[in-house]
Amino acid sequence: MSPALRQLQLPFDVPPRAGNAGRLRQLQLAGGILSYHLVRARRRTIALSVDGDAIEARAPRHATIADIEAFIREKERWIRRRLAEPRRRPLVWEAGARLPWLGRTVTLALRHGEIGAWLSDDRLEFGLADGASLRERALDWMRRQALEFFRERVAELARLHGLRGLVVGLSNAQTRWGSCGSNGRILLNLRLMMLPPHLIDYVAAHELAHLRELNHSPRFWGIVALLYPDHRAARRELNARAPTLPDL
Repeated sequence: MSPALRQLQLPFDVPPRAGNAGRLRQLQLAGGILSYHLVRARRRTIALSVDGDAIEARAPRHATIADIEAFIREKERWIRRRLAEPRRRPLVWEAGARLPWLGRTVTLALRHGEIGAWLSDDRLEFGLADGASLRERALDWMRRQALEFFRERVAELARLHGLRGLVVGLSNAQTRWGSCGSNGRILLNLRLMMLPPHLIDYVAAHELAHLRELNHSPRFWGIVALLYPDHRAARRELNARAPTLPDL
């Protein structure tokens, strides 16, 4: 345990990142005051997520504050461990920077006097003749690539199980890889493009399963297993790789 975790203040007195959805609340724990965002959602169980300093509790609409905060108290040691994990570093948007991309790493490069984007096995080049910044041009290209890739993968998984009429969009959420609305709209996080394709398929399968079960019950995981049989290994790999990805 690091020295910081033996102090009462801990990282608990660091407020969540600005922009989180939900209501900001504070809770006195043994290790100090914990600030968290409470999000009411259409779900059956309470869930916690930690991303950097941001802590989010997602709870059913009928759950009482007492029940939610009792759950948080039970998870205090887990929260401490997550807060103590190494933080993701922001990507430095410059020529020579290395970007994880669909299971490999590409090096960013510039083409002078041209406009566009060019991807080879280990090199991703951008032309900025119109005055756009490298980050602006790269993120725009990444979003277009991601949306096309996600739609193809979700459509293929859905086709195998007779699901039709799905709408797939992009998410920039800090704490969630994907989401599925009651209207059948699936959102997948842009940062998934920095992971191998099989992990994108796992997240897509997870969200597709929510079309049948808007919870994480045994029945839900049974549906995930039909869509993606090796889901347990994929989930472990996803959790292990996530902290290594840069912030965009």
